[in-house]
Amino acid sequence: MRIETHLAREHAADLRAAADAHRLARQAGQPRRLRARLGWTLVDVGLRLAAPKGAAVALAV
Repeated sequence: MRIETHLAREHAADLRAAADAHRLARQAGQPRRLRARLGWTLVDVGLRLAAPKGAAVALAV
């Protein structure tokens, strides 16, 4: 078998494995919501730290 064909087959197998892992992660769904909440909390904290003293900060509910 030629090396190009062998590498293409390995690459296809890697892509299939990555697609399966992605599909399973999407079905779980829960970590994505937690990650988004954590991300927005970090953004909120960063904005509060960057705001000058005495500036009004709106709270998101």
